This record gives sequence, structure tokens and C-alpha cells, in this order.
Amino acid sequence: MIRNTHFRVSELTMKTSNILLSAVTTIVGLICVVPCGATGSDGVRAESPELNKSITRRVYEEGLSQGRFEVPYSADFVGHGGKTTFTHADGMAEARGWREAFPDLKVTVDKQAAERDLVAVRWTARGTNTGTGNGIPATGRAVQITGTTLFRMADGRIAEEWTCADSLGLMKQLGMLATPAAAPTTDGSSPADAP
Repeated sequence: MIRNTHFRVSELTMKTSNILLSAVTTIVGLICVVPCGATGSDGVRAESPELNKSITRRVYEEGLSQGRFEVPYSADFVGHGGKTTFTHADGMAEARGWREAFPDLKVTVDKQAAERDLVAVRWTARGTNTGTGNGIPATGRAVQITGTTLFRMADGRIAEEWTCADSLGLMKQLGMLATPAAAPTTDGSSPADAP
């Protein structure tokens, strides 16, 4: 009889412990989640994935497409392109160079995905190369390329970005790459001579 009572007390204690643990976990979860969209003690709104997506969309819609480069970047911004890194000033100079080379440049956001402080953007750039900029002479050719950029946000500003764009496709469309000659056939004749 004593063992059954002891078992019931232990069982009751475990159930009570589980309920308390569940309640504490829920309360801690609410404390951690609620401030994500709230205003902090400094008056700055905490980041949310939707706010971050809105900020990064401005890079394309306002900056690259309209030449209005007022998107908030952090003072210690670092950009990554291939094996190189660049500062905010370097990035802005390059963006202005693209606007000079392609005065009608329009960059559209095709897809966005955000999680915590990261935003991934798949974009398409279209324009006609009627100007010079970034070392590209005017060719008069229309181009369209795609790319992907991953942004890291901090305090409502762009702190870091990694971009991968179709540079080879751009150079091909501009006629800046020589087309390789066809390899001769095994009998020494040109592929054009083949029946």
C-alpha cells in the first residue's frame, strides 16, 4: 500500500513538473519572440524578416533601377564578390558605374526569402549599354542577366552581402568575348567542310 501511494505521489509530482516545465517554456518562448517586432529601449525597431526584405528590395528598385542610393548600409559594411571584398564606398562606385553603362537599367526582384538576419534575393537585370562605366565601352546592345545576393542585416541596415551574377553571360551579350574557333576534325578538314 505504501508503495502504491509513493508511486502515485511520484506520478503526480512528474505530471506537475511536466506542466510547470511546459508553462515555463511557453513563457520564455513568448519573452523571446514578442520583442522581435517591438521597439527596443533605444527606440529602434527590432528586425523582422519582412522588414529586412523591404530594405533589401530598395537596393534594386531605388538604387540600381532609379539611381537613388539612399538604402541604409552599416558603417562597417563588407561586400563579397567572387574572391574579393569591397567597402560600401566601392560598392556605390560600382553601382553608379553600372547606371552610367546602362542608363535604362532596371533590376527586378524575382524571389526573396528571409530568415532571422539573412535575406536571399534572386534578381534579373535588363538594360541597354549606351554609356560607358565600370570599364565597359558603349556597344548599343541590350542585355539581360540574373544573379543572387545574400544580405546579412544588423540594426535595420545592410551589414554584409555576397553576390553571384552571370558575368560571363553579360560579356557574351556585349560581344566582348571571342567565339572560339571550331576544332579541326581528325582528318584535318574543317568542321564546315563536313558533309
